[in-house]
This record gives sequence, C-alpha cells and structure tokens, in this order.
Amino acid sequence: MQEMAVTYSIGEVAEMFGLSVPTIRYYDKEGLIPNLNKNAAGVRRFNEDNVSTLKIVECLKNAGMPIKDIKQFVQWTLQGDKTLNERSQMFQELRVSVQEQMKQLQETLDTINFKCAYYGKATSDGTEKYVKEEMHLN
Repeated sequence: MQEMAVTYSIGEVAEMFGLSVPTIRYYDKEGLIPNLNKNAAGVRRFNEDNVSTLKIVECLKNAGMPIKDIKQFVQWTLQGDKTLNERSQMFQELRVSVQEQMKQLQETLDTINFKCAYYGKATSDGTEKYVKEEMHLN
C-alpha cells in the first residue's frame, strides 16, 4: 500500500505563517514557491518542500530583503550547486545587515527602558521634578 504525502490547503498554510491567502497567492505568482502543485480543480496543494520554502521566504522578508532579491535567491536554488557561492555570499551579507538592525533595535530598547524607568518614578512621585534631579536631566 502506497502512503499518501501530506499536503496543505492555502488556508492552512496561511494560518501556519500568519499570512493572508492573497499574500501567499502573490508569492506563488512571483515564483517564490517553485514546484507548487495544483489538484484537478486547480486548487493549490502545498507539500512539505513548499512549506520549507515559505519558511525561508518569510525569514528573508523578515530580515528586510526585498521581494526581487528573494526571487533571485529562489532562482539560484533552482539552478543547483553552480550558485552555491552566490547564495552563501547573500546570506553572509544578510547576516551583517540583520546584526546592524539588531544593534539599532537594542539602542531603541535601551531608550524605551530608560523612559519606562523615568516615567515610572515620575508617576510614583507625582511630578517629574525629582526624577529629573535624580537622573541629572534638565
């Protein structure tokens, strides 16, 4: 007896990723989900490889990569081993970019933490006067 491969509907995949169905259709139209099969009625059926591809697409998107660059990456993967250097270089550059984003976010969080402490003290005192003096602010 042959085992049936698990597939998912577009709605199930949308729920998995917290995306809208139109967004997934857009990704498909842009060629970001290669080898996506449709059943006899023309309905998309996602297999585990398609879901794995979407995980990478979402990772790249969350890292700030534009769709056109994600599309390039997908094309490189379809070309196989001859594009390993390009893909490696892309991820090395992306890592530097994400590290810089994280540094900027940490600085933002530090400022927010400071303001939380500042306003926490000011509200408990009922005035900013003492907290400004305490924190040497003018």
